[in-house]
Amino acid sequence: MELTYRELRKIAAASLRREYSVRSLQTNDLVHEAYLRLANQAGNLWRDRGHFFQVAAHIMRQILIDRARKRNAGKRGGGVPEISLDRALNIVEARSGDLLLLEEALKRLEKVDGRQCQVVEMRFFAGMQDEEIAEVLGVSSRTVHREWRMARAWLYKELYG
Repeated sequence: MELTYRELRKIAAASLRREYSVRSLQTNDLVHEAYLRLANQAGNLWRDRGHFFQVAAHIMRQILIDRARKRNAGKRGGGVPEISLDRALNIVEARSGDLLLLEEALKRLEKVDGRQCQVVEMRFFAGMQDEEIAEVLGVSSRTVHREWRMARAWLYKELYG
């Protein structure tokens, strides 16, 4: 349990580093909220360790997205801020508006290519390396690297095109 908690804190810290506008949310808070959501998934059996952490990263992403939506709920009509994809995909701090634009693009990517979306999610939100992602997805690290490049190009086109 201690090792799992440590790994969840690592994923949460990576997610929070990119979301500097979440000043009220600490790493432990994100881990605990994610744990509660994981525990409430009745009957969910994880295939292996990697799958568990993939699901945890996805849940943390959803928590941050929910918080960003809540913060932006009163900010309608002022124009949509543009996202710098290079900044976002190089895992630099993102404003909540940027995070929401990225979330919408990721939803569209998931419909086009689910695995590419998973790669972006694990790399961007969980801070995982190609080798770790490859292990979770059961593919080679070269495949993960290729999927990352293709997803990045697709997202760039979606956000700027």
